[in-house]
Amino acid sequence: MPSTVRVEAARIPDRDRLVEALRDEGLDAEPRGEVGILVPVGEGGGELIHQVEGVVISVGAPFVPIQHEGVIYIRPPVG
Repeated sequence: MPSTVRVEAARIPDRDRLVEALRDEGLDAEPRGEVGILVPVGEGGGELIHQVEGVVISVGAPFVPIQHEGVIYIRPPVG
């Protein structure tokens, strides 16, 4: 398992809101680049995608977290 998980938001404001919300959840989230976020993985790292989903919902963002090749992408819903 990697020591960090990358999260990619759709826009800079979304990234900033997610960084703040992830930090409020006790994660050491750090912004990287324009829309990226790095989250260190500690014990229980397999639960991180579920925690990110909860954060996205709590922020009220109309986005869906999708995990692909070690990166969690925050994308608009398809439909």
